[in-house]
Amino acid sequence: MTENVRVRFAPSPTGPLHMGGVRTALFNYLFAKKYNGTFVLRIEDTDQTRYVANAEQYIIDSLEWCNIPFDEGPGKNEKFGPYRQSERKDLYKQYADQLIENGWAYYAFDTAEDLDAHRKDHEEKGKTFIYNWHNREKGRLVNSLVLSKEEVEAKINAGEKYVVRFKTPQDETLILQDEIRGTIKVETNTLDDKVLFKSDGMPTYHLANIVDDHLMEISHVIRGEEWLPSLPLHELLYRAFGWQAPKFAHLPLILKPVGKGKLSKRDGDKLGFPVFPLEYTNEETGDVSRGYKEDGYFADAFINMLAFLGWNPGTEQEMFSLEELVEAFDLSRVSKSGAKFSPDKTKWFNQQYLQLKSENELAALYTSILKEKGIIAEEAYIQKVVGLIKERATFVADFWELSNFFFENPSTYDEKAAKKQWKPETGALMQELVEVISNIEDFSIENSQNEIKGWITSKEIGFGKVMQPLRLSLVGKLAGPDLFEIMTMIGKETTITRIQNAINALS
Repeated sequence: MTENVRVRFAPSPTGPLHMGGVRTALFNYLFAKKYNGTFVLRIEDTDQTRYVANAEQYIIDSLEWCNIPFDEGPGKNEKFGPYRQSERKDLYKQYADQLIENGWAYYAFDTAEDLDAHRKDHEEKGKTFIYNWHNREKGRLVNSLVLSKEEVEAKINAGEKYVVRFKTPQDETLILQDEIRGTIKVETNTLDDKVLFKSDGMPTYHLANIVDDHLMEISHVIRGEEWLPSLPLHELLYRAFGWQAPKFAHLPLILKPVGKGKLSKRDGDKLGFPVFPLEYTNEETGDVSRGYKEDGYFADAFINMLAFLGWNPGTEQEMFSLEELVEAFDLSRVSKSGAKFSPDKTKWFNQQYLQLKSENELAALYTSILKEKGIIAEEAYIQKVVGLIKERATFVADFWELSNFFFENPSTYDEKAAKKQWKPETGALMQELVEVISNIEDFSIENSQNEIKGWITSKEIGFGKVMQPLRLSLVGKLAGPDLFEIMTMIGKETTITRIQNAINALS
């Protein structure tokens, strides 16, 4: 690709960033980096009625956590700034005026009540009201296409509220190109004349979006499928201004795991998984929404999972570093159809990434959990514990449940296991074992194993009669890694103490 690639992620700060938005940002980032381009963050806050104060910072923090930071945006390399649309509002009116002067737009003074009356009248006749070529010049609607120039000026000077509408061409077939969906044909007679500008001085999304993409020299618009119906208007706006349109690519929806439809926060609440990258607190209600970070997911696992929602590399490979994703990413391999989200697959990705982390890195994470429980242990010891249990973990938070017996003596014993494994003669047998262990001088894994197994063999009893009660004594349940690993880790004295405790509790 020879052109200068510039893409943008343009969220509205109306609340926390949904994982669908993160995926849009990710695909823009991957595309930009693949072609040595620029990834721009633009905050589209023209709808001030829905503006949420902490949402913009949440968006920036989320991109940082995901390791997909923007190259240009608010407060960073402001080459084409400002990057908040609310700070650019003074420039949009001139473009709305330009469209009116060129005959591509017009003033409309219809009140909300008038438009509601038109809709109800159409509904009663079994029709649908669309403000477009069919009725805009018939005289029933109040706009500058039917009013004189003097009447229009008088209304504006009198402070009457108005909007600027786009004048959609009549009787035309638009041939549109989408990088993912191919050729799309749209009849202009089916389109309505969208509002571009309001009398409060704020543009609608459509006008601001096109003007900003042009002024910021955006080469490719990669956005969600929900914007596909806006593509005809946006292409027409580029034509109306005489500008070169960017290439468009509309990403498929992320679908809920059960049933049909788009993934929502409600699905996450119902099925027990987060839909936001970071935990989010609603400042008005105090409600807290779960985040992938706080739920214990690794950022690289989260990103790897997101990449596969609507894209595939065309190979069997599933595990990708960010650098590998950049190398492999191609819009031609993005699906047209929706991608079903799987909470189980997301956990699988996290489990895979956990196994890839070094024991040093995992031990550092586990140390903070241990400190919260008031447990201090040497780093080398914690690393060894992590090495023994990490294969059975999905999250670092699972470590305690899998390894608490390395740090503290069992206080209870699994009732079902005790009933099955601790027989009337077990106490005496375990007391004999205490004597055997007491006489072991070299308490290494290999030597302890040889001594204890040799003793069991000499007694001509089944290994299970000793090994299962021994595990129950040391762990509190029939779980955990190799018994002789555990014994060597906790030491001879602690091993004997735990067996004695079990004898006292279970015999």
